[in-house]
Amino acid sequence: MDSGTSSARRSRSGSPDPIASNAGTALPYATRSALHLKGLVPSGVEDFSAQEQRALEQLNMKSTNLEKYIFLSWLRTTNINLFYRLVLHNLKAIAPVIYTPTVGQACQEYSHIYPFLAPPNNVDGLYIPLTEVENIGEIIGNYRESIKEGDEPEITVITDGSRILGLGDLGMNGMGIPVGKLQLYVAAAGLNPDRCLPIVLDFGTDTDKYLEDPLYLGIRQHRPSDTEFYAAANKVIGALHQAFPNMFIQFEDFSTDHAFGLLEHWRHRALCFNDDIQGTGCVILGGFISAVEQAGIPPKDQRILFVGAGSAGVGVAKQLVDYFVIAHGIPEAEAKAMFWFVDSRGMITANRGDRLAQHKVYFAREDNGSTQCASIEEALEYVRPTALIGLSTIYKAFSEKILIRMNEINTQSRPIVFPLSNPETKAECSFEEAMRCTDNRVLFASGTAFPEYTANGRVYVPGQGNNMYVFPAIGLGAVLCKPTCITDTMIYAVSKALAASLNEQEKADGELYPRIERIREVSAELAAAFIRQAVNEGLAKDQMWISMAGDKDLVAEVRRFMWLPAETFEQLRQCCPHTHHHPVMPHHHEESKL
Repeated sequence: MDSGTSSARRSRSGSPDPIASNAGTALPYATRSALHLKGLVPSGVEDFSAQEQRALEQLNMKSTNLEKYIFLSWLRTTNINLFYRLVLHNLKAIAPVIYTPTVGQACQEYSHIYPFLAPPNNVDGLYIPLTEVENIGEIIGNYRESIKEGDEPEITVITDGSRILGLGDLGMNGMGIPVGKLQLYVAAAGLNPDRCLPIVLDFGTDTDKYLEDPLYLGIRQHRPSDTEFYAAANKVIGALHQAFPNMFIQFEDFSTDHAFGLLEHWRHRALCFNDDIQGTGCVILGGFISAVEQAGIPPKDQRILFVGAGSAGVGVAKQLVDYFVIAHGIPEAEAKAMFWFVDSRGMITANRGDRLAQHKVYFAREDNGSTQCASIEEALEYVRPTALIGLSTIYKAFSEKILIRMNEINTQSRPIVFPLSNPETKAECSFEEAMRCTDNRVLFASGTAFPEYTANGRVYVPGQGNNMYVFPAIGLGAVLCKPTCITDTMIYAVSKALAASLNEQEKADGELYPRIERIREVSAELAAAFIRQAVNEGLAKDQMWISMAGDKDLVAEVRRFMWLPAETFEQLRQCCPHTHHHPVMPHHHEESKL
């Protein structure tokens, strides 16, 4: 990643001048004359702050979040500088619109709203149908022709739309996830938006609703067999890696088996990462470290019950096991024995009588004798957990009865409750329910955003175990130091850095995560921790970062390489490194009440 990045972006929609399209009404008279725009636009010349004010005004006039999503998508594809200024100055309000929970609805409606997200023929990623995999070289060549020289992608988010959030198989409509995820890479960690590539593998869908929808834009066929899937997916990923060998690849929202299979196949062959498996575990571990420190019992006495045993749940649990082993010296067998899982058939045991999916075998209990638990309630009484973690996508799975019982079981410690499923309609419980049922004692983190809760005159802020805290920093660290692969210990280093990033006020307030308004500051710290670990393991390839890894100014140097939108027309015009112009998050306009 080059620190000489610019927010001036070649227009892929045919605009004659990228500076003009990003400057808009801030274009000075002299420049308008040079570009033969005199008399073709209103005479007023304003600064970027006025543009932001107008955009925010229009955004707040939209009556639904989906309308806001469409508005912001059009803005991003026509004036990327203004879009990211708006996002960075209103991040807490806009993040839920460009990503979860709104992106879930946007994906469900993607074929219906696609023509209104960008100007016609705007190139905003790759749509790779199963029927065109043999022509992947031509597709990559077409993409190269759509970008300017030097803007080869350094990061991609790739999905096949088979398991989008908790919404199931959305087929090609899942493209909204890579698009949204990359916006967070830019906003939270300063990846260069010119060098971000969203990709959807349009390999069909098994959801009849979309196959029967006359407006569906994906291929109209059911999904392939595993053999055909892996052959096609590996051909695409191999071609991408050959074309862009330094590109960081993030796998996103593949079905559970395919998520594990792709990661296993590629993690030592290319620079890649699966956010569902590694990212979710990383961010939850960061919050869990903070919770364990505040729980009031020794770490070795934690008893952790997981509800949901998909790729995300097992990925989280394995990283928590690593934490107990590394940070507290607990042998792996003993650390693993601190975990129990419940899936749709009940508590996972080796003698339950069904054939367990391979990824569930590691945590299958062998010490249960003849005891089997068919429900969460039965498992709760059997395990008597100190921590309850949900990745089940079952709405209200943590009933008030269960939450009250968690509080009763944990009289000597604060109960830990993490309902992590996205979106809110799939969340196991809300923050208010968890607080009310535990006499405000709960140590809480969720996967989706919940409002603050007020009790006895005190305002409580819910922790959100949002992967946004970690995946942008992991991507930034990987793009900068270029490790040969991403190891579990690099992910662990990021989790530790996340827990350590809480400031004194956040700790005093009992929060488990830093305030989202500090995300760029936190991302720089986490990316630096990633780089140090990669260098310590001898896997980093970029000599500059290898030589700087021990430098006390490493965080500041990382921050210098984080892309920012231009603050002035002069910055935009010069196409110089805007990475050195760090805007203070403004107090002069109120944050949007989206």
